Amino acid sequence: MQQLTPAGQNIVNDLAQRYNISQEAVIHMLIAVNQGGGSMAQFNSPELGGSGQWMRGGMTMVGDMFNNGLKSTVDNLCNELSNALVNTQMFPPAPIGSKSSNQWWPADLGSPFSSGSQNNIRYAVFPNRLAIQLNGEVTVYDTLDNNIGGVSQQQGGDTSLTFSSQYGTIAVNSLPIISGPGLAPQKQTNFVEAAPMNNQNNNATNVNTNNNDVPAPMPEPAANNLNNLSVDNASTDGIITLIEKIAKLHESGALTDEEFNTKKSELLGRI
Repeated sequence: MQQLTPAGQNIVNDLAQRYNISQEAVIHMLIAVNQGGGSMAQFNSPELGGSGQWMRGGMTMVGDMFNNGLKSTVDNLCNELSNALVNTQMFPPAPIGSKSSNQWWPADLGSPFSSGSQNNIRYAVFPNRLAIQLNGEVTVYDTLDNNIGGVSQQQGGDTSLTFSSQYGTIAVNSLPIISGPGLAPQKQTNFVEAAPMNNQNNNATNVNTNNNDVPAPMPEPAANNLNNLSVDNASTDGIITLIEKIAKLHESGALTDEEFNTKKSELLGRI
């Protein structure tokens, strides 16, 4: 079980008693809210409806989508945990420079001008230095004469980072490494250039160019069914949006209960 301070343990005990759930369930939600910066949480607790998502002041999603009582319980619990994280030392302080510490960069860098995180990467900007943490590994870069104004990350799981300076946009992995393993090279995403064709394909091309221009047949439209509903598997927001769409189809009678429940379970499993 996650180690808590005495004050944190008292709050967990009180919440478990008031919400009539186990301490383990409260701690699971506490960790989820803490990882979400106190404003959101992604969780998977059997006592609270399985997989779900909470956003402070926004939408709360639970496994039982139409159980408003459960949604209210999750929302109230997460709000109390968020407030507790602000007002109480819930976890013992982690040593400076450790993976779980809020000050994860080397201590000799001092205090950063700015810091933040995107997806699974954290960054901090210092005078002439940029610290990046990926999967618990910290790399320190020499920023040379760049005045960093912002850091951004490519979407789709890529670990490549860029930053803006007085010279425009520059890739982080182009900077000299002071310490650490560095980031993986950016993945190849230029698929416009066609691959070389073999002789058979070349012959086929020559035959076609000798004939009159004949337009290629148009592809047949895809069947209008659930399998053709697209969603970005890496995006929790995309999955939630799709669940809302199939819920509306179910309410209108376009989907049977069995079809709706099957698709909903499949999508929740991706979160």
